[in-house]
Amino acid sequence: MSHLFEHNGADGKGYSQPEPIISTDNLQIPSSLTRKNLPRWPRISEPEMVRHYTWLSTRNFGIDTGFYPLGSCTMKHNPRINEVIAQLPGIADIHPLQPDHQIQGTLAIFHEMQEMLGICAGMDAVTLQPVAGAQGEFTAIRCIQEYFRSRGELQRTKVIVPDSAHGTNPASAAMAGFEIVEIPSQEDGRIDLSALRAVVGDDTAAMMITNPSTLGVFEPEIAEAAAIVHAAGGQMYYDGANFNAILGLTSPGLMGFDAVHYNLHKTFSQPHGGGGPGSGPIGVKSHLAEYLPGPIVKRRPILSEDRLTAVNQEWWYHWQQPANSIGKVQQWHGNSGAVVRSWAFYRRYGKDLKTMSEHAVLNANYLRHKIMEEAEKSGVSHLFNDGAPADVVKHEFTLSFAAMKEEKGIGAMDIAKGLLDKGYMAPTVYFPLIVPECMMIEPTETESKEVLDEFAEKFVEVLHEDAEVLHNAPVTTNVRRVDEVYAARNLTLAYPFDE
Repeated sequence: MSHLFEHNGADGKGYSQPEPIISTDNLQIPSSLTRKNLPRWPRISEPEMVRHYTWLSTRNFGIDTGFYPLGSCTMKHNPRINEVIAQLPGIADIHPLQPDHQIQGTLAIFHEMQEMLGICAGMDAVTLQPVAGAQGEFTAIRCIQEYFRSRGELQRTKVIVPDSAHGTNPASAAMAGFEIVEIPSQEDGRIDLSALRAVVGDDTAAMMITNPSTLGVFEPEIAEAAAIVHAAGGQMYYDGANFNAILGLTSPGLMGFDAVHYNLHKTFSQPHGGGGPGSGPIGVKSHLAEYLPGPIVKRRPILSEDRLTAVNQEWWYHWQQPANSIGKVQQWHGNSGAVVRSWAFYRRYGKDLKTMSEHAVLNANYLRHKIMEEAEKSGVSHLFNDGAPADVVKHEFTLSFAAMKEEKGIGAMDIAKGLLDKGYMAPTVYFPLIVPECMMIEPTETESKEVLDEFAEKFVEVLHEDAEVLHNAPVTTNVRRVDEVYAARNLTLAYPFDE
């Protein structure tokens, strides 16, 4: 099928537009803002348009298409009931400028979500405004920054990150103006407390870390790490990207963290991928609450004057701005649709969300052992796990293809491309950087044993392919192997019309 813009199907201009409500003859519009040429809309009928976009959808891969074991991104099934609830007219059709008395139901959802997130992470206050994990990181670091400014501790200019951290951690801190101090991991992949002690001081603002880490291992000495940072006067920030591995089992608050971001688009099943939509609320301890971006939802008991608009309500919900807020980080009130979908997910499962975490860990360990039964024979190694007495990981695991690359010339990228030909989305490759020829796999809790067994079988088949076959993979996809560096540096953002 030809490109939409090259399609000249039905006669006519292909779109309809009402007549303007005011005359356009005397509009004072600067010539620099007016079109020199008419827009090049395709002339196309509705059936042709539907066919075009349906055709495009068949060229894409998503969680509804097949298994998506993308490491550290929790690409799991999103229950359709969440979408039904988010599209209810009383939720989907409201406007962010409507007065409080007209949106009590939505405000109640927001408030309950704030409370739930605070409880499950051991935090005292939550804002739902950030719309991505990285934006949540930046927001939390800005709150910490304002906290120190209010105390006159302007010398706190450094943020500590381990070398296994998500790349967005140092990026978010740098955007806030902090200097980044990276500390190396130990041989087992865990944080090196001696290295941490060597760099903390009165210039330390915070340490940013996720637990379990991107290696899929838990940091058993995290409470001691928090004590070291706190003793130096710094704050602890928890990257919640891997929160689905511990939800209901422990919490960042118990570990000693002062701030945390949540990925509603990962842990709580809001769909994501392809750039969005996402939601990255943050939770903080009480001493940071006054700096949160607002408004946030508060509640008070119903008063007599509220009875005109509140029917059978026990509480009155309203927006409130934190006292020393850093200001908005997103327009309006954040990604409200994502909040509602995640609220529906939480409401459906409640305390059973602990089982979600247990199954995520179970699936990761099952798949890892299933793969490694044969993978080790091909030179694939698993460098990191939770150690004795149990050879286990948490929600994801990393494999190293370094030996296989040296012996056969087959690296992690080749295996990933080979998996595409087997009908699977490729796992993450070359991250974290401390694993040579790394592949990171996360099966999530929503996949069945049958799916994992089949994936493991196909994975082993790819391991046994000839190097030449894998170097040319994929051959069954709509787009063959591309030069990622070239594509990233030479973006094509507009359709290239032939003049």
